Amino acid sequence: MKKYTYELIEKLNSELKVIDLAEESLFAKAPKAIILLENLFAELKAFISTYSFKDMEEETYFFKEIKPQLFSKLIYYRKVYNIETIRPNGSIDSQKAYLEKELDHIKTFFDRNLDFYKYYRTGCTHFDKFYFVRGKPDIQLNLDSFYFERDPQFATCFDFKIAKILANEMLSIYLNEELAKFESYSTQSNDKDVAIPRVRLTWTGKKAELVEQIYAWERAGCFNYGNVTIK
Repeated sequence: MKKYTYELIEKLNSELKVIDLAEESLFAKAPKAIILLENLFAELKAFISTYSFKDMEEETYFFKEIKPQLFSKLIYYRKVYNIETIRPNGSIDSQKAYLEKELDHIKTFFDRNLDFYKYYRTGCTHFDKFYFVRGKPDIQLNLDSFYFERDPQFATCFDFKIAKILANEMLSIYLNEELAKFESYSTQSNDKDVAIPRVRLTWTGKKAELVEQIYAWERAGCFNYGNVTIK
């Protein structure tokens, strides 16, 4: 199982890098990433439906570590696409208010799940047999409504909650980066209500050529003496 999921994750990361380098905006990347991840999950679900876990430890590892790591990316890209689809085109203030509201929703989620967040982030394991093993849940557990709509052969009580935690952490970074962009605009225009973005370089050649150049520079260690990731 570990070999299969490792190869699946490597394949996913490789294809996400291609999408990342080929598209400029995350809004443009999101639909392609969503399709890629949905196909991957169909493949993973088919594999798990015919696989018998060796023991409870292996089952816990899959639903606590592997599935949330992958599912969080799907949640993230879907959420970014939804946010950008209805993002207001008005003033900077209206856009900032919109993005800050999304951050407030994330904070509310973390506040409501603080105990479980601490359990997960501190590496606790004493409730794993209840949280990450398939079967009838303890009715006293604080379950998401999503739990009762899931496939019982491909979900446990809390693997979705971990995926959402990871997705929200990535989403917080994205939203804060978007808010930070407003601070980089020049406000020296005569019309103070108009924000002028700083000049940036734009690649006007073929995207494939840029991708090839970037990988060549990375292999040659041209940036920071090679101490930099391809991303």
